[in-house]
Amino acid sequence: MKKSIIYTKTGDKGTTSLVGGTRVRKTHIRLEAYGTIDELNSFTGWLNCEVTEKEHHDFLLFIQHKLFTVGSFLATETESKKPKAASIISDSDIARIEEQIDQIDALLPRLNRFVLPGGNEAASRAHICRTITRRAERIVYRVAEEFPVSEKVVIFLNRLSDYFFVLARLESNKTSEEIFWEQGDI
Repeated sequence: MKKSIIYTKTGDKGTTSLVGGTRVRKTHIRLEAYGTIDELNSFTGWLNCEVTEKEHHDFLLFIQHKLFTVGSFLATETESKKPKAASIISDSDIARIEEQIDQIDALLPRLNRFVLPGGNEAASRAHICRTITRRAERIVYRVAEEFPVSEKVVIFLNRLSDYFFVLARLESNKTSEEIFWEQGDI
């Protein structure tokens, strides 16, 4: 089998193709959305380099696969092309995140103040993933203003940011106390 060529030169003029064939500017909102999902996927992989428990490591791999699914959906011309099965987020995907959130949250102390990002390396990386997820969610809502977007995609992203928050808290509590926002001078 012949090795594929990495560069195609088809994007040298500032355009690229969506799944469906339409060429759009590289500044198109869909590209902003799935590019941000790709960025989140990269940071999730970086977070996973620091996570030591197999259960959490495996769940982050699941998340990475589902982020690829979300990116595939966002790259599809949903107004004229039905997304492939591999590009669909399901109710069970969302439920799986909710189960993880509940399991982790049950291990954490009650929260009654705002948490500052930090604590240790893994917690800080999880907070970065949380904030990128929130940005991705905002961008996907902008896509949805112009193009059909599955409600499950935005629900998935909303739950995912909550997951990264509780994971950050869990990781922070392993090595130190959480850092809380103090009103006024410290």
